[in-house]
Amino acid sequence: MKVSITSGRAEGPTKLNAFDNALLDAGIGDINLIQVSSMLPTGTEIVELPKFEAGKMVNCVLAYESSDNEGDLISAVVAAATSNDFGCVVENTGVNRNPEEVRKEAEEMVKYMMDVRGLKIKEIIIGEESHRVKKQGAVVASVVYLE
Repeated sequence: MKVSITSGRAEGPTKLNAFDNALLDAGIGDINLIQVSSMLPTGTEIVELPKFEAGKMVNCVLAYESSDNEGDLISAVVAAATSNDFGCVVENTGVNRNPEEVRKEAEEMVKYMMDVRGLKIKEIIIGEESHRVKKQGAVVASVVYLE
């Protein structure tokens, strides 16, 4: 299986519009996202995000944060770890937290998930986005499962 990691950020007049705009910024705004839990199949390859046919049903792991408090710093992170067997994905978000701490926390969580399963990590790929809110902001980070 192939997966892509993407992220986006945006403002909008409402929470929903900001979320939709962040999905558009991430390149996944014109598809139907089906949220799944956090496992990557054996042999998963991480590739560049392709262009999707509008309306397509696509599985993903999605981290999402929003705020309507001017000046808030919002962050969304996904961390994907692969091994020679299978892999794991975690999502993490934060409001007014150091984005590096949100990232590090996600990395530590995915390392733990791999360790508890006895999997030796081959690589960890991080997707992350942060945004300083102006009026109504949103950030997304996602692992998108491809066919």
